[in-house]
Amino acid sequence: MHYKRLWISLAIVFIASFAVLGYYGGRLLYTEPPIPYQVVSSDGTVIYTKQDIQQGQNVWQSIGGQELGSVWGHGAYVAPDWTADWLHRESMWMLDSWAKQEFGQNYSAVNDENQAALRARLKKEIRKNTYDKETGKITLSPLRASAIANVSRHYASLFTDDPKFDKLRNDYAMPKNVIKDPDRLRSFISFLWWATWATETNRPGDQVTYTNNWPNEDLIGNRPTGEMVVWSVVSFVLLLAGIGGLAWYYAAQKHHEAEESFPDKDPLLALDPTPSMKATQKYFWVVAALWLVQVLLGAITGHYQVEGSGFYGIPLDKWIPYSLTRSWHTQLGILWIATAWLATGLFMAPAVSGYEPKFQRFGVNFLFVCLLIIVVGAMVGQWFAVQQKLGNVANFWFGHQGYEYTDTGRFWQLFLTIGLFLWLFLMVRAIWPAFKNLKESRHLLALFIIASTAIPVFYIPALLWGQHSNLAIAEYWRWWVVHLWVEGFFEVFATVVMAFLFTRMGLLGLRTATTSVLFSTIIFLFGGIIGTFHHLYFSGTPTGVIAYGAAFSALEVVPLVLIGFEAYENVTRSRARQWVAAYKWPIYFFIGVAFWNLVGAGLFGFFINPPIALYYMQGLNTTPVHGHTALFGVYGMLGIGLMLFCLRGLTVKRGWKTGALTFAFWAINIGLILMVLISLLPIGLMQTWASVQHGMWYARSAEFMARPIVHLFVWLRIIGDTIFALGALALAWFILGLKTGWSLTNDRLEYDKDNSKKV
Repeated sequence: MHYKRLWISLAIVFIASFAVLGYYGGRLLYTEPPIPYQVVSSDGTVIYTKQDIQQGQNVWQSIGGQELGSVWGHGAYVAPDWTADWLHRESMWMLDSWAKQEFGQNYSAVNDENQAALRARLKKEIRKNTYDKETGKITLSPLRASAIANVSRHYASLFTDDPKFDKLRNDYAMPKNVIKDPDRLRSFISFLWWATWATETNRPGDQVTYTNNWPNEDLIGNRPTGEMVVWSVVSFVLLLAGIGGLAWYYAAQKHHEAEESFPDKDPLLALDPTPSMKATQKYFWVVAALWLVQVLLGAITGHYQVEGSGFYGIPLDKWIPYSLTRSWHTQLGILWIATAWLATGLFMAPAVSGYEPKFQRFGVNFLFVCLLIIVVGAMVGQWFAVQQKLGNVANFWFGHQGYEYTDTGRFWQLFLTIGLFLWLFLMVRAIWPAFKNLKESRHLLALFIIASTAIPVFYIPALLWGQHSNLAIAEYWRWWVVHLWVEGFFEVFATVVMAFLFTRMGLLGLRTATTSVLFSTIIFLFGGIIGTFHHLYFSGTPTGVIAYGAAFSALEVVPLVLIGFEAYENVTRSRARQWVAAYKWPIYFFIGVAFWNLVGAGLFGFFINPPIALYYMQGLNTTPVHGHTALFGVYGMLGIGLMLFCLRGLTVKRGWKTGALTFAFWAINIGLILMVLISLLPIGLMQTWASVQHGMWYARSAEFMARPIVHLFVWLRIIGDTIFALGALALAWFILGLKTGWSLTNDRLEYDKDNSKKV
């Protein structure tokens, strides 16, 4: 009965949350910024066409898209946010034109009263929505058309090889001739104009822009809305209420928990790895290799911020420019973490059921080859795309999609989707006998199967935008993948796997584990599913998204307040019996997950999540503070911990030499702390101050980012990065040593026969 209530609660949360997500996805079709059939001047001159804008979006994707600057605040942090930059340049050009015409001097030189009058005229001119739904035309004044032409010339010079822009390109970490073809360049500029038009033009019948007044730009009256302030306050109240309620529930439940008893010897040492379980070892070698490459690419990407054309004098931008190194860096982060978790599932399924299906080893090996092809093929395709060697159609299928964390071409996304369903098939066929025969474990096994099913199913949204989809639609589905797939159901899957590990070791009771996992899944998904909206405040979505996103993203943080208890319980387990010392470092990585869950996902996540905070911070270095500490700190550390548990099972009766592992754990964590505290966070806070004082355009400008104090903090990052990289090398060395033998001792470990069959 107790389980039944939890399952019903989980079903209600799941159905209700996706109903809200789906409803506002449907509303997005009516609130998205329209792509006009034509953009014309009032004198009849055609400025842009729909084909120009759509092809321009494809060109933008091919050069790296969100990996080279950002649009609507989403993307890389070195070059500007192009929409904020265009908006400010266009506004200043128009103000200067009026000021020269009426006062004979630039806008900055006229008195305050006249400046206020000019700004009021600009706001009326630029925020008025002149889109005609029936004809599909946007009509602009001749002055506005001249402003567009002026800003277009700036970008045409910047994205080609005008020598006057060499220094600015270096500040933006852009090579010469990012776009080589004049027609493609013109289309690209038309897309930038359209994306900017959405940020400066009011929705029909409303007083806010399509992007809810983002970015902040005082020249046209782009300021926070009342909804942002009110719902930010509500989010704080809900956070406090949720913390109080959960703490009360946890305290009440602790009184009813039975005393735990632990086996005297290691039950896992009776494990005899099956052929398919042994075949997963190569996955972990690839995990270590991809992680090292990702760390190297991260160092190069970070260095581009101070030496935009290369790496310590080596002109790397000719071969692998910033947009490409950042693409690979973010992509490999997802891939190696996902590979670690997928391999853990393939290892655990036969271990739990005690059943090795026919041809399971072949399936594991076949999937491994497929994953290698996807990784290499996607990276090669992106290189050809950024080098402008692919047409728009070929780029969409095999090159660079341009959307951060979902950069890979559509063919590779389809290939990965098929691979994930193959993985699910291998998982279910191995675990099914246990589901049928082990009635006492059935609830936990059911959740294991559901979480496994969610992984391929919730990658499907990556396939739901097309080559010419509106950017607002693409962003909606992209965040389904990034937030729900990566941050949501993978975590549920990992939680279930950890529960199986601890129950298999006899360190956690089956009933306690089942109840805990079901309850954790409910409270996590309660905030986590609708909490996806906090990424979509300013992406052409209806204003209701602000309310739901603020409220439920606050509730996402609530379960993290009990992370300290989780960490304490893991420490207790690590000291439960002498034999558990063999699992000290895998468990310590789980403790690291708990720490970074609270700090990275919780504190740094909520730091930027309320609408009023994100309004000023979106696209600044406060975002990678959360990104690094949550993505690596939580999911990366979890992947490493799960990998080490599996490797422990593959070296069952041999002791480990843990010197390198000890160094790796502390170096990785200390390096990550220093990376954030002495570099990313100070830069992000300085940018936030600049954003509030002057606007997003200034916080992301070359003028601000090239300041000596900013460069000092960028250089300070090398301290944390170096320590972190040494930790990564030490971990890879240890993993390699498990195969060669230098990480193993000659000690033979004993197991507990009485507990070895427990699940």
